[in-house]
Amino acid sequence: MTRSYRQAPAMLAALLATAVFASPASAIQEADFQYDSTENLYRICSVAPDADGHLIASLACRAFLEATVQYHDGVTARNGLKRLVCYPQGATIEDAREAFVAWAQVNAGNKELMAEQPVKGVVRALASKYPCTGKK
Repeated sequence: MTRSYRQAPAMLAALLATAVFASPASAIQEADFQYDSTENLYRICSVAPDADGHLIASLACRAFLEATVQYHDGVTARNGLKRLVCYPQGATIEDAREAFVAWAQVNAGNKELMAEQPVKGVVRALASKYPCTGKK
């Protein structure tokens, strides 16, 4: 049986939600794993290390951040486009997570920014932390 590519996010969300919501004390919601907004990703990436579901949320956050950074790097390098994010040598995905969470905390009251697609929020956060002034 083949499944369409479009079903994959819903199946992944269901799998993650089952693992995360085994305990009712989680601050994130099943809908957050649909990645509809920057606010969803913020909730996923800011689950406390001692909270139920932290491992799943942490892996989901890291995967989203890694994919965003890889896409940015691939598109800008391949197409000769101006970089939006110029992170230093040695920067890690954990650095990206910390930058995103800090940016989202500061902007949590901005409904417009928090409603944007999460990839936009990640790029905004990383561009704020690692600007490309005068670089290509």
